[in-house]
Amino acid sequence: MRIGELSRRTGVPTRLLRYYEEQDLLHPERADNGYRSYPESAVADVQQIRGLLDSGLTTEMIRVILPYLSGPGELHPPAECVTPQTAALLQGHIDRIQTRIDCLARNRDRLTAYLAAVRPDASGSDRR
Repeated sequence: MRIGELSRRTGVPTRLLRYYEEQDLLHPERADNGYRSYPESAVADVQQIRGLLDSGLTTEMIRVILPYLSGPGELHPPAECVTPQTAALLQGHIDRIQTRIDCLARNRDRLTAYLAAVRPDASGSDRR
């Protein structure tokens, strides 16, 4: 499929698809006329890349682990393929995610307490 079709099927702009190629995340073939040609599997690959980016991974991190992904949500790298550098990179990302989760939980709890203080009769429904 051509880049426009991949864009339509994934909802990812063609400009970003080209960027993923520049970052060595996508590997389309080139037709004689220079057009990119993507296999059907590129749809799942782009969805995988988007999910990893949305989770906060950088393109550098994704480039390292992408060869070991077997599908969205599944990671099966053989243990011997995970270098200490890759493990440290991933652990650092896990630590940053946990910090964000902790911050969000604190903010949620503070907002919940505030709402309970200003609307003590609020039990999830408006009574009139």
